[in-house]
Amino acid sequence: MSTKHSKAAARFIKNRKQEAWHDETLWMVRAKRDKMSHSLPEWERLRELACDIKLYSNSHLDTLLEEFEKNATANGAIVHWAKDAAEHNAIVDEILQQHKAHTLIKSKSMLTEECGMNDYLFGKGYDIIESDLGERILQWMKLHPSHIVMPAIHIKRQEVGEMMERVLDTEKGNSDPTYLTHA
Repeated sequence: MSTKHSKAAARFIKNRKQEAWHDETLWMVRAKRDKMSHSLPEWERLRELACDIKLYSNSHLDTLLEEFEKNATANGAIVHWAKDAAEHNAIVDEILQQHKAHTLIKSKSMLTEECGMNDYLFGKGYDIIESDLGERILQWMKLHPSHIVMPAIHIKRQEVGEMMERVLDTEKGNSDPTYLTHA
């Protein structure tokens, strides 16, 4: 059985020109990353250290999460635990109700994406505003992210410009990234 992601990928690669453009864009990003990595003599050591931290964290997640809760609570934070997406979304809804909130401004979060929180809260009548530019672009276009770090990497700047003409009444035909970012 295909997953939601694999179905979306299959639709995306049907457009060969779009697929080729996307590959070029990702290779450009990779080239920039590689260039930066070569400027740091300790790059490989840093990668190994990050790998070690990730392995340790994943294998000690239970105790690290309990330690986080203890420290966060000691600093005045309230920690909520949820067993699944439904419980997560219900907790967020309850918090918003307690504060009589109607609008939630948030930044990109894979957890809320995986839990379908935005759609859930929209269905409850809340207004959700993404503060990350890539996520906001996707929100305006009613699309989902395609990359964990660069959520709108699959969208050409011309498409963003056209969408912003409709949504923000920006200058027709202007797809300059700096202009669009300021808008």
